[in-house]
Amino acid sequence: MMKRLFQTPSIDWTTRHANKQASAIHPFLKAFYSAPLVTGDMPLDEIEFVAMDFETTGLNAKKDGIITIGLVPFTLNRVYINRAQHWTVRPRQKLNEQSVVIHNITHNDILDAPDLSEVIEPVLAALAGRVVVVHYRRIEREFLDRALKARIKEGIEFPVIDTLELEAQIQQRLNGGFWNKLKGKKPQSVRLAQARKRYGLPAYTPHHALTDAIATAELLQAQIAYHYDAKKPIKDFWL
Repeated sequence: MMKRLFQTPSIDWTTRHANKQASAIHPFLKAFYSAPLVTGDMPLDEIEFVAMDFETTGLNAKKDGIITIGLVPFTLNRVYINRAQHWTVRPRQKLNEQSVVIHNITHNDILDAPDLSEVIEPVLAALAGRVVVVHYRRIEREFLDRALKARIKEGIEFPVIDTLELEAQIQQRLNGGFWNKLKGKKPQSVRLAQARKRYGLPAYTPHHALTDAIATAELLQAQIAYHYDAKKPIKDFWL
């Protein structure tokens, strides 16, 4: 039997989505959960993923909000830039100086932007039936869940592959452990830019939701190409 990569038990996301479809109330969520989802046994190289990235007013989903959303569909062999999507939305939280310095999105940029409630339908339509790929799943999962609860009174659940978690496991396998420590080796940074650099991927300007989504898609392609069998089932990777 193929060993699962992660310590947590694999979730049967196909069944979970079917159950959520039955219990969802809002029509946007009913439509989202109704879209057919791949089964856990589907090989990675037969799946079309969607990479997602948010820029936010801060890192605390309980008090911060989403400013921009970037989505790009891809497979292990191709990134579909022509189908990429990007939204700027007006958060209910104030921008702070620290976040503005990071993502360069100012008050003027969001002055005429819609509230997230106005773009929920196309965002969920782009995610429906897809395995989402992110770099640090707590941001995209927690922020979207809380944003929906604040607007339509229902949260959301969806399967993800986390390229940060995947890279952490790769680094632990390559450079972790007692003997590597004795030799002065240690796991390297798993930040998006540093991880990409190890695979010879180009440096992109960070903290733009669409650019970071594309960067995340390319990183997963490289991780699988270098370290895994593309025929492995999605259930060994999704969380």
